[in-house]
Amino acid sequence: MFVTFEGIEGTGKTTQIGLLAEALRRQGRDVVTTREPGGSAVGRELRRILLSTATTNLCERAELFLYLADRAQHVAEVIRPALDLGAVVLCDRFEDSTVAYQGYGRGLDPALLHQLSATATGGLTPDLTILLDIEPEIGLRRALARNLQHGASADEGRFEAESLAFHSRVRQGYLTLAALDRRRFRIVAADAAPEAVFAPVLAAWQEAAARSA
Repeated sequence: MFVTFEGIEGTGKTTQIGLLAEALRRQGRDVVTTREPGGSAVGRELRRILLSTATTNLCERAELFLYLADRAQHVAEVIRPALDLGAVVLCDRFEDSTVAYQGYGRGLDPALLHQLSATATGGLTPDLTILLDIEPEIGLRRALARNLQHGASADEGRFEAESLAFHSRVRQGYLTLAALDRRRFRIVAADAAPEAVFAPVLAAWQEAAARSA
């Protein structure tokens, strides 16, 4: 199964992926955790460009195609091979991030973004998408605190530097996508402690796994 985690900055995607991976491994499942951008060797170079605050004046279309290049390589090098071997793949961001950030956030055409991403992925679609939802003010505060704690502010703070209005548009974009695909999406409130957030995340996994059995 292919499971993606989505949400604005500071929702705790990495934490929830770690908790779910640990639970599945205890069940004896083969689990691969990965992320976008940066899930492949090429992607790690693209991540440096895309997320660094040193990257300035990157136009919306250039940003889009860098993300699509990262995704195409990621699917070819990491995701599809893992799925072909029977692994559960847990991915921090995928196509929905592009539609939410470059579409609803930047103003590019969401329909075109879906089409371009389908080309990049070869039509690969997640079996389950967990949308961790939080108020943008809280998410940004968490993300900035995380960056300072881990010393990442200079390297990966480009999106945290965007306006609150931008992050509000992105969040609304995610909620719109979830409303349009209720079978694939599960919305989980992300403003509680990690253990409390994980309970509905695990329930969403169990429901999707039973459905695909």
